[in-house]
Amino acid sequence: MQTAKEVQEAFERDGIRHVKVGGFDIEATLRGKYVSIEKFSSIVENGMGFCDVIFGWDIHDRLYDRPGMTGWHTGYPDTNARIDLTTYRRMPWEPGTACFLLDFENPDGQPLPASPRQLLKKVIDRAKSMGFVPKMAVEYEFFIYQESAWSIQEKGFRGLKTLDPGMFGYSWLRTSQSATLVHDVLDMLRDFRCPLEGFHTETGPGIYEAALAYTDALEMADRAALFKTAMKEICTRHGALASFMAKPSASLPGCSGHIHQSLWSADEKQNIFHDDARADHLSQTFRHYIAGQVALMPELCALIAPNVNSYKRLLGGEWAPSHATWGTDNRTCALRTITGQNKKATRIEYRLAASDINPYIAMAASLAAGLYGIENQLEPPAPVTGNAYEADESLRLPTSLAGAVERLAKSSTARSLLGDAFVDHYLLTRAFEVRQAEKAVTDWELARYLETA
Repeated sequence: MQTAKEVQEAFERDGIRHVKVGGFDIEATLRGKYVSIEKFSSIVENGMGFCDVIFGWDIHDRLYDRPGMTGWHTGYPDTNARIDLTTYRRMPWEPGTACFLLDFENPDGQPLPASPRQLLKKVIDRAKSMGFVPKMAVEYEFFIYQESAWSIQEKGFRGLKTLDPGMFGYSWLRTSQSATLVHDVLDMLRDFRCPLEGFHTETGPGIYEAALAYTDALEMADRAALFKTAMKEICTRHGALASFMAKPSASLPGCSGHIHQSLWSADEKQNIFHDDARADHLSQTFRHYIAGQVALMPELCALIAPNVNSYKRLLGGEWAPSHATWGTDNRTCALRTITGQNKKATRIEYRLAASDINPYIAMAASLAAGLYGIENQLEPPAPVTGNAYEADESLRLPTSLAGAVERLAKSSTARSLLGDAFVDHYLLTRAFEVRQAEKAVTDWELARYLETA
């Protein structure tokens, strides 16, 4: 969809009676509303006001305690929001309902620096100016519980019943036992313009993995962000709840959100990462790209692992990286290269990312790091061929959100790649998250100290 006329024709064809519009905040939460079809037509032409408090509060609507781009000092005014008509989707679980994504702007019509989608568009434009079209895909691991939003709170988030029992990765049986839900997921996501290449159980009770079909980077980010909300909405209709928390269980592996990446020529006919002339089939451009990602990963880690819980997954031996490393088909590395005779399939699997990522920010940061490597013709360290958890400690990734925020705050490169305004706002939000965690008294602390201290 490119024009209001095309959208109107689609509404008539698809029997659309209701419209939802929304945009993603720093937490990757979809903030939006229903609007009438009459109001929608006006918004297409003029945009709409959207309270900028969505960039001034956290995932639970707690206002940030320090002034930033918005706050009591600004009066929480409206920011302008414009509908991206190309994001038109029908919502199969809400018959007769269409939805669109919004782009947020400053009063002067320039992109709002705090908007994750605008950030990714900026980095993609930079890639295109260098002659590259970035293509990506995301695969998520997540828990499905036989619970509701009410029941998990009533249980204090403990003793939750998973969709399936036991450790049963790649189970043919489990997906068939839950076929009513699984088939709805596959069919509805396809009709929602969010097709999956694969869907299977992972190792752990009620843990599933979904691989989204690869496409251009912005479309992939839209799909990856919408997938999480869509999955929650579909599960609700089956009396279930989907969780994308990075590590909800201390005794089980964490939930990944791996990002597969490649760069293509401007005409999208050549995978720039592939080179038939080299024994490993990896081009020089690929080497520069991965070198940039390795070099900047520790200082950009807070952009990929955004939550306090994210770092419980990065301690080593958890099927997640602990060091800034790369290797060919090595799942202990932060970056796993996938090569071979298939020119289209040569790519990087960015394994640092977990299922709690903001896809727009994670893709923007990792892509910007790769482009930085190309621009500066960096050479990567030697690939790791063994256990990357035993890599040199100089390559160690931050072990906490507080440490990652400190590294990002000191990174002049992050500012040059992503802009001061975005980095400053992002640091404000993550520092707030750290302070909330520092104030919390955990179950572990009570069990360890209440009686014996």
